[in-house]
Amino acid sequence: MAVTSQQQTIYTVSRLNREIRTVLEQGFASLNLTGEISNFITPASGHWYFTLKDDRAQVKAAMWRGNNRNQQYRPINGAQVTVRARVSLYEPRGDYQLIVEHMEAAGEGQLKQEFDDLKMRLAAEGLFSSAHKLPIPSVVHRVGIITSATGAAIKDILTVLKRRAPQLEVVIYPAMVQGKEAHLQLIDKINIANARNEVDVLILGRGGGSLEDLWCFNHELLARAIFASELPIISAVGHEIDTTISDYVADVRAATPSAAAELVSPNSSELANQIQQQLNRLANAFKHQLSAKQSIATALEHRLTLCHPRNQLNQQSQRLDELSLALQQAMQQHIYLHERRLNNLAPRLIQQSPDRKLAQASHQLQQLQARLQQSMQQQLNDANNQLSMQAGKLESVSPLNVLARGYSITKNKQGSVIKSTSQVNKGDSLVTELADGVIQSIVS
Repeated sequence: MAVTSQQQTIYTVSRLNREIRTVLEQGFASLNLTGEISNFITPASGHWYFTLKDDRAQVKAAMWRGNNRNQQYRPINGAQVTVRARVSLYEPRGDYQLIVEHMEAAGEGQLKQEFDDLKMRLAAEGLFSSAHKLPIPSVVHRVGIITSATGAAIKDILTVLKRRAPQLEVVIYPAMVQGKEAHLQLIDKINIANARNEVDVLILGRGGGSLEDLWCFNHELLARAIFASELPIISAVGHEIDTTISDYVADVRAATPSAAAELVSPNSSELANQIQQQLNRLANAFKHQLSAKQSIATALEHRLTLCHPRNQLNQQSQRLDELSLALQQAMQQHIYLHERRLNNLAPRLIQQSPDRKLAQASHQLQQLQARLQQSMQQQLNDANNQLSMQAGKLESVSPLNVLARGYSITKNKQGSVIKSTSQVNKGDSLVTELADGVIQSIVS
């Protein structure tokens, strides 16, 4: 049957975002995750805003001032961190984001988180339940030891057994107790011991070390191998303050390898050891119950948090921070545009400056003076050329030029030019002008 428009619910965007936010916050009350910090900012409100990313994805995150003011770890861009957060939605923009409640540097904190997650999961499956734990035999004839053949733990165990029960037979199953492949060797030795069925009890352990050094004893596969063992297993890993998953799933947890040797060696304090075992089981049961109650309390706390007015206040505070940043950017853009306009007007003002026009007029005057000087010089040159031409013409008709070609002019004493022989008589004195001088002669 088709649904008519009257039967459909018409959502507003605000209502849609509000309901999605409720679904997200209820579905992801609290989670732990790790990633790299980027785009970290701290507005005047004191809240932290950043992006948490890995090599494939990223998510926006916020940490309110009430949560970050007690943080000893100060985040920076590029840092790897582990956070405890809940999923929410920033309604004004419809952005999915994380609300971070706790933050620490990735590394040991990550290992601790993995430890806690595995512990809770295995506890929920019942691997730590006292109902599944095997009793340690009241009389032990042969004990198996799974540890390094050269470590301090085997020496401590053998020393205690030699002192307390020298008649006790010992079978050593050497294995690596540190490194990426160590848990596989430990599992293999547990399986071998069960297959041979040659000992009454197994001691699984090593000496003390850092969380990374003991990490193979926190492996899930090893925990399941211990749980599946038909031989009772005593976990004796590290010092008394060290706790591993193997300690929780084993049938008995010993504070140290030496303490494990004391548990399997019969003496007058056997009753005290049995009581200690019961106390350990009771403590484990109490821890399991406490963990379950804490989980319930945490869930209830998150449900209460969803209804707290502080959430709305934080949302509005985030919106205020966003508007504040937008206002700052708008003001900076406005100032930039005015500065750019001023920079554009400055060259135009310089072009209209009287100094610039005066310089231009002075330059034009200089050009005109140069042109005038050039014109006068040209006219003078033309006049000189004309004079030279006229002088050349005049010189071409000059008598001196005729003389220069080999002609001469003869005159009598009176200076008259002799043009005919009839003009002279014998004995007259004559003067002949040549190009380079005169010759005086007497007519004979």
